[in-house]
Parts: sequence; C-alpha cells; structure tokens
Amino acid sequence: MPQLDQLSACPSCAEPLEEGDRFCGACGADLEAAAAQGFAAHRDAPPAPRTPTLPDGLPAAPAAGYGYPPPPPPPPAAPPGAAAPPAQVQAGAAAGPGQAFPVAPGEAVDGVAEQNPPPTTPPTPSTPAAAAAEPASAEPDFALPPALGSPGTPTLPDASAAAPLASAEPAGPHAPADTPAPAPTAPDPRSVLDEPGAPQSAADRTGAPAGPEPSGPTCVACGTGTIDSDGYCEHCGHKQPRDRDHMESALDTVAAASDRGLRHHRNEDFFAIAETTTSQGTPATFAVICDGVSSATRPDEASAAAAEAASASLYQALPLGRHPQQAMHDALVAASEAVNALAADAPVEPSKNAPACTVVGALSADGILTVGWIGDSRAYWVPDDRTAAPARLTEDDSWAAQMVAAGLMNEAEAYADPRAHAITGWLGADAYEIDPHTASFKPEQPGVVVVCTDGLWNYAESAEEMAAAVPSDALNRPLQSAQHLVGYALDGGGHDNVTVAVVPFPAPPGGAGSA
Repeated sequence: MPQLDQLSACPSCAEPLEEGDRFCGACGADLEAAAAQGFAAHRDAPPAPRTPTLPDGLPAAPAAGYGYPPPPPPPPAAPPGAAAPPAQVQAGAAAGPGQAFPVAPGEAVDGVAEQNPPPTTPPTPSTPAAAAAEPASAEPDFALPPALGSPGTPTLPDASAAAPLASAEPAGPHAPADTPAPAPTAPDPRSVLDEPGAPQSAADRTGAPAGPEPSGPTCVACGTGTIDSDGYCEHCGHKQPRDRDHMESALDTVAAASDRGLRHHRNEDFFAIAETTTSQGTPATFAVICDGVSSATRPDEASAAAAEAASASLYQALPLGRHPQQAMHDALVAASEAVNALAADAPVEPSKNAPACTVVGALSADGILTVGWIGDSRAYWVPDDRTAAPARLTEDDSWAAQMVAAGLMNEAEAYADPRAHAITGWLGADAYEIDPHTASFKPEQPGVVVVCTDGLWNYAESAEEMAAAVPSDALNRPLQSAQHLVGYALDGGGHDNVTVAVVPFPAPPGGAGSA
C-alpha cells in the first residue's frame, strides 16, 4: 500500500497534509482509502481549487444554502507552461511559500481564484472579500485586519481602489449588492490608551478640553486626589494632616508655632497671641499657650477653649487700665471656667477624666514682663546678650517640682523619675482648687521670652540649655526663632506635641531697675 508520507495534499480538497495524517483536516477525507483506490493517478494531477487561507480572526465564508447564491464555477485551468496573470504573480511573490496575507476582492492566492463570495443577506458578519466577479485590484492590499468580532472587512488604505462592500445589516432578498457597509463602530485595538485596559473618556475621544478640576483641598502626598470626609485621599489613601497638626502665627511684636510632633496622632496644644494697648495708649503684647492633658477627655478642645478664653480676657482688661498682674490672674480664671464648661456640654465617661489642660501666659507692657501659669508649661527669659544669665520664670505644678521644693531630691534626680511629669495643678472640672500663679519681671536689657509646653523644654530643660537653643537673632526674627525651636524639638525625637511663642522685649529707654 502506498505510504502516506508520499501525499503532499488532500486528493479531494488539496489541503496541505503533514506526515502521519490519516484524515484530511479540512474535508475529513479518508486518506488511506484514497491512497488505496488511486494514489498514483491523483499524485500527478494538479490540485483542485481551494478556498484561500484567511487571516487569523476573520470568519470563514458560510456554506451555500437558503438565501445564498451558489458559488460560481471554477475558472478554466491554465495550459501547461502559461504565465500567470501579473496580479497572481505579484501576490504569490509577496506572500512567499506557506504564508497568507489579506487580499482584495477578486485576487488569487497561489494561482487559484476566490470561489466563495459573501452572501447578499448574511445573518452573520460579512466575509472579508466581495463577489469573485469583481475585477482584481492592480496592487495587493496588506491592510491589518480588524479586531476579533468586528463587523465588516479590513479597512483599505485607498477607498477608491477597493471593490464595493456588502452591507453588514440584514437585507431583503432583492437588496442591491453594491450597498456600502457602514463604518465599523468597534474601537481600533491598535490605539494606545493612557492606561492599559482603561476606557477613553469623551474628552480624549473628541479632543475637547477636560472638565473642571475637582473642588476642595488636594492630597499633600500625591497632589491630585481629593479628600474624603474621614481625612483620607481618595486617590492614594494618604492620611491628610489636620488643620492643627502644624500652626504658625506672627504679629509685629510676637510669633508662635505649634506642631503635632512625631509620636502623637493629633496636636493637643493650642496658642493665642495678640497685640493691644494699655489705658495710657502704650503697646501691650501677650501670648498664651495651653497643653491638653492626654489622659483626659477631649484634651484638644480643652486647650483651645482655655487659650481663647484667656486671650479674650487679656484683650478686654488691658485697655480698661487693669494692672497687668491682675489682668493675667483674671485671664487664668477665665480659662479655667471655659474648660469646666466643656464637661457640662457632654457627660463624662466614668472611666475617663473630664477635659483638662495646662496654661502659661506672658505679657509685655509698659516695660514690665508678667507671666502666669497653672501646670507644667513654662516661660524662659533669654537675654539678647548671651553673656548675661538666662532665667526660668515659672515653677512647675508637678510631682518633680514638689520633690525638689521639699528637699527630697535634687532637680536631676526628680526629673529622671518616671513620675516627674505627673502634674499637681491643671484646668478642668475634676481639678483641685485652682491656684493661678503670677509674677512680674523687669529686664535690664533686651531679650526674648520663650513660652512653651513640655514638648520643647523636655529637650532643653534648664535655662542655659534653652538659651543655647534659641537663635541669636531671636529679638528681630521671632517667627523664624519659633520655627527653629519647634524643629529643635522634632530633631530631638518629637515625642510630644511642641508649641512655642517668642515675645521680644525691647530695651527700656533710660534703663530700669529690678522690680
């Protein structure tokens, strides 16, 4: 029996075969039976016409049936030795052996003309070629095919050179065969989008300008996303800083800065600065700083209420001729009442303390410095002449201060103890009877008063350490000095909220003595 490896094409449909094939992959013919019946006769006969190979992704022509015209008879075979038409030779040369390219209607592939024209009224997308009766194009068409499932035929570079296309819409039996097909509506898969797989917006497709930018603040991290109601970026998810996480304020004669620090999730400090006049019309400047007690309820609200109440009290009392030290005392009492009112606004949970905070203030008026405090927030005097001695102007209401005052420990030992920062005086509904502390000081030379919370003085506890941390030009640049001191604490570790105010004190005319 003839060996199957001698068959190069199917005897029935001329489909190329591979070694070992027993059945034709195109028509299903039994190759063993064909070889047994007349392999020798078929081997020398020219191959039968076949349907040209279609590009990948294009549907094959449906079989003839109801609503489809029968295929035209195959063209007569060319006599042996006759030259192929120019279009056939060019197409074959371009494709090369074993290759297939999209062809224009009526072109021949491998010397065989197309035999299955598209139906007039197809229920499925039309085939990529028109009727075989149309004249062949003068040049081969190598346009890329459309995406899978796209209706219509491959787009031709020159519409005038292409044959009329069959309509992709269902039509009646007598519809004209030369009705042009509508332009494909599927997107071109070769177009490049901004992001892989992302649909194009209407502005991108039409070239129109994009819509207005989203209103509201944008993310400090990515710079594009908007912020949701919980304070997170809707684009990158970054947690946004609160308004109080970092605050700065400056006037002509006073400046302050505050920062959340590096360990706390919110800033529980608050400050207030203001300029006013005394009853004689002389300028007066003051700064108030409050530190919320973290173990209490709503400490951030307590510090804000206390600072604002004390500032308002000073601002009203000084122009009325109130003595600076009495005005400071009244301001501390007003701050205490404001914090007590917070406890009445909402019931306090039994497991938590009432809102609470500490307070310290400094007032410069008529050549006198007046300080007042409750708790462990401090005020320091730093002279402009650094050869002069600095001084701490306040005494803490704390466990460590009591140990030192009682002579039980020295200052180094007391502040090294874990109980050192346990305060014995504060503002709040559950505080003991408040005892506002006030003191007045008349400097002999110019300098600055540094008013701060323990978030700063923990890194510069003594007066000498604080003076070393204060910039030498603090008298003329209070805001830059406050910013520098906040950065000093952050560089030291930033374990707590940091708030500092710098109050410049100009030299009194004609000198002054101690008061």
